[in-house]
Amino acid sequence: MIESAIAVRAVEKRFGGAAALAGIDLEIGAGASLAVVGPNGAGKSTLIRLMAGLGRPTAGSLEIEGAPATGRQARARVGLLADATFLYPQLSARENLLFAGRLYALADPAARADLLLADEGLGEVANRPAGEFSRGMAQRLAIARSLVHDPPILLLDEPFTGLDRRGAEGLSERLRRLHRDGRTLVLVTHDFTRAAEVADRAIVLSRGRIVRHLEGGDLDAHSLERSYLEAADGAA
Repeated sequence: MIESAIAVRAVEKRFGGAAALAGIDLEIGAGASLAVVGPNGAGKSTLIRLMAGLGRPTAGSLEIEGAPATGRQARARVGLLADATFLYPQLSARENLLFAGRLYALADPAARADLLLADEGLGEVANRPAGEFSRGMAQRLAIARSLVHDPPILLLDEPFTGLDRRGAEGLSERLRRLHRDGRTLVLVTHDFTRAAEVADRAIVLSRGRIVRHLEGGDLDAHSLERSYLEAADGAA
């Protein structure tokens, strides 16, 4: 049984002379749900991109289930919902999932696409171009795309941005279901209410460092917001 889904050890990431991450140590257990909050420029998106294997740390190491995050084995274990949806607007919802399934060499991408469309409540619009979708529908399709290869780890970068209240509530419930099903979630967000609903643990970043951990009774929207404001004041 895999105990650690993600291991981040003394990770630094520099862009020229600027340090986006300045020594991050973090262990995320399999099946955990972690929220990552902090002011703009704290290093949140950089951290999640490194977890997704989309870059290499300047120093330190990052592993997915014991394998280097940039390797093929690790990247096959991760689904990423980034700030961009990675959807092709001219393709239908179903075609977007078929394309992603073929990239992962699925044995039956059509069956997987149909299952995911049903799970996301998009079966009736499967043949509509993704470019015609509302923000909420596009986000649901993007989640389906990130799950097409059935990864045990799901990384989400600001998934609630642009959603109305109903859309945000629906997405929050979907993420809770994924967590209950045993997936490991890492969620970067400024929505403290949704973070508290989805996560069982949170970290606060400021200037590329972890400045606070929250879990249990300390993890609620008010505590997250207060910690965020303290981090923002410290970064000013």
